[in-house]
Amino acid sequence: MFTTYRILIADAIGELLSQKLRTFLTLLGMIFGVGAVIAMLNIGEGAQRQALKLIDSMGVNNIIVNANEYTREELVEIREESLGLSMGDVNAALNTLPFIDGYSAIKKVKVHDIYSDYNKSQAEVVGVTTSYFASANLQLGQGRFLNDQDELALAQLAVLGADTAKELFANTELDDDEIIGQYLKVNHVWLKIVGLLQAPPGNQNEFQGVKIGGDRYRIFIPLSTAQQKFANEFLASPLDSIKLSVVKGTDPVVASKAINSLLELRHGGVKDYSMIIPAALLEQQKQTQQIFNIVMACVAGISLLVGGIGIMNIMLANVMERTKEIGLLRAVGATQKDIRLQFIAESFTISVMGGLLGIFFGLVLSEVIGFYSGWAVSWSLTAIFLSLSICMIVGVGFGVFPAIKASKLNPIDALHSD
Repeated sequence: MFTTYRILIADAIGELLSQKLRTFLTLLGMIFGVGAVIAMLNIGEGAQRQALKLIDSMGVNNIIVNANEYTREELVEIREESLGLSMGDVNAALNTLPFIDGYSAIKKVKVHDIYSDYNKSQAEVVGVTTSYFASANLQLGQGRFLNDQDELALAQLAVLGADTAKELFANTELDDDEIIGQYLKVNHVWLKIVGLLQAPPGNQNEFQGVKIGGDRYRIFIPLSTAQQKFANEFLASPLDSIKLSVVKGTDPVVASKAINSLLELRHGGVKDYSMIIPAALLEQQKQTQQIFNIVMACVAGISLLVGGIGIMNIMLANVMERTKEIGLLRAVGATQKDIRLQFIAESFTISVMGGLLGIFFGLVLSEVIGFYSGWAVSWSLTAIFLSLSICMIVGVGFGVFPAIKASKLNPIDALHSD
């Protein structure tokens, strides 16, 4: 049986190669259809994975509260009711809401100058609590993180993001471990470098319109140092952002409503803050990806349908051109089943060839698009397998009608045809 099918496939390849131009034009429909679908799915898969990594950097079990920005005139009115985000809000949440089991906080420093002995930088400087690095899933490259003793001592220490370190020490022969212990100056304050962060995945600092940090281009100092040793704008919120960690098993959306009620009470009903729920963003991303997959499935169906019609056309043309050959085969003993198998094998072969070439074209196309656009690309093995499988099904399906038509030809009429 295997030998028979191998012979059928070999004969089908030989027949298709004898009509190279026609076969090539038929293949184009399958190649472009499959290639376009795989390229789009690869780019979509890459975007989804990058989005999930970005959301993970915020912490799915976290709730982020950011201070809103206002003009000086607006702040004068707002501060009559609310002092803004502060450690008081954090302590109130920890003491009254049992589902909160951790926190981190950020205070941005207004920067005029940043430079080392080698270069300048435009990085963002932020004061953070010691728990910030863990809550943001940041990994240490060299040195150490900031600790509680640094916070208590108002230490003039700094941890650099990966891109900040490259900029401040560009064109130097210093290794990462040699950067530890170097100094940089922020405004009028000298800071000793005690740690370097690993570069996080991706290079985005915004997702679905929500700013998520950009930690790779930051300088981290103790929160107390930022609040006490740097000038802060009058009436500015004591904290720019707090991140509250929710106990696993608690619905973050429900928890956010309780946190919002607490903050409204503490801020005198003034909504001078905004909340970000990473879990909700994750769910929204999944829904968006599901819609994208459905659209891509429809596009794939249409593309392969067009390719299938092309296969049917070439097989019908083959039947007409090979009428005498079919009559001769029937005359020497070939059955209708043999004729059907021969033509189905040809349509199957051309669909597989189109599918394989389409996969190669799709992979190359996705890499080219990713290279020139800067988009993330990730190969989807599921998409590749499904595309090839559907191609094979389409090839067989659209080859059945021409095969049946060929098998039902009258041998005598076929032999006398012109």
